[in-house]
Amino acid sequence: MASKISLKKLKEELSEKKNKNKKVVFTNGCFDIIHAGHVRYLKKARSLGDLLVVGINTDKSVKKIKGEDRPIVDERDRAEVLSALKCVDYVLLFSEPTPIKLITAILPDVLVKGADWKIGEIVGEKVVKANGGSVRRVRLAPGRSTTDIIERIKKSK
Repeated sequence: MASKISLKKLKEELSEKKNKNKKVVFTNGCFDIIHAGHVRYLKKARSLGDLLVVGINTDKSVKKIKGEDRPIVDERDRAEVLSALKCVDYVLLFSEPTPIKLITAILPDVLVKGADWKIGEIVGEKVVKANGGSVRRVRLAPGRSTTDIIERIKKSK
């Protein structure tokens, strides 16, 4: 089970892990209505290193990104569910428009985003590469997104 942890404490723990040559992977997202697509994505991200840190948008930031009807699941519940996944080692909430503050603080060895993001447009890409890390894009499971789930529900009514 993952740790929900402060950024300060996480930095200390990751520093110790990196000193033991552990590869840190970071990804982020809203993770609203967690589904098989999320799980596949997170398992793939975790396979790229030794530890997976997941940044989750707060409810306030999800509303800004996805609209007033979102999130469906509140931030505490989303964090709890992600924390229970075997492939996730740490979960952090962030309220800023992007996770650049987390990425800059953590300096992961691998930054992971979905393949819907283009190289050159991924937040934190320059910071991670400048620190000797890499950026990986993971193919998303077709038809498996929270937006798809919500649309199917709306159509069935």
